[in-house]
Amino acid sequence: MARETAVALDGVRKTYRIGEPVHALDGVTLEVPRGSYTAIMGPSGSGKSTLMNLVGCLDTPTAGTVAVGGRTIGTLGDRERTRLRGTEVGFVFQTFNLMPRLNALENVALPQLFRGIDRAERRERARDLLERVGLGDRTDHLPNELSGGQRQRVALARALVNDPAIVLADEPSGNLDTDTEADILDLFDEFHAAGTTMLVVTHERHVAERADRIVHLLDGTIERIEELDGSASDGVTTDSIAGRESEPGADSE
Repeated sequence: MARETAVALDGVRKTYRIGEPVHALDGVTLEVPRGSYTAIMGPSGSGKSTLMNLVGCLDTPTAGTVAVGGRTIGTLGDRERTRLRGTEVGFVFQTFNLMPRLNALENVALPQLFRGIDRAERRERARDLLERVGLGDRTDHLPNELSGGQRQRVALARALVNDPAIVLADEPSGNLDTDTEADILDLFDEFHAAGTTMLVVTHERHVAERADRIVHLLDGTIERIEELDGSASDGVTTDSIAGRESEPGADSE
């Protein structure tokens, strides 16, 4: 039985006009099933950041469609897209992006405001997730009172608090030492095993190999999709449509 789709891109093109048109993504088609774990790899300028911005509802495509949680983002106004981003997408960033004046509990609880959840329930849900990531005794600590690994755990709990359609992680272990990185990736595995849909952008092969498959981007197109049972599909299959990119900076990673 086929799984439901968390995110679907169909013939997606993103063009920036910096003098001559630059195609950051050029005809990308990709489905991310619910409950899957997908890694995105590619050199700088390959389109990784552009893809993440589109899936994260931070931008809209020039052509083609992007659907998140069953809703096509190009048909939504700014307010609707912001609400969709707040409820259906969880973000984990390399630099954590925690609110410096809020403690760990308040940072995790914050995204639930998009759903109109009352304060007591927000705090209960946030406390439960902090327990699950091993920070039940750090709920009242500010970000500057936490280690890098602890801050990334808070960020992961925040990403999961609204039970989103997908969690996007952009170089999530880039600022962590080797042991802490392994702990965070183990948490990704744990939450994926519990049904969370994960999409991780990374330059690191060992990080990507935690996933079910690796989507290799090159010049704004899907070069190939590598299933981690050892098989790979060409960039012109039904899973991906190839194109071109020569962008000198619109997609900096």
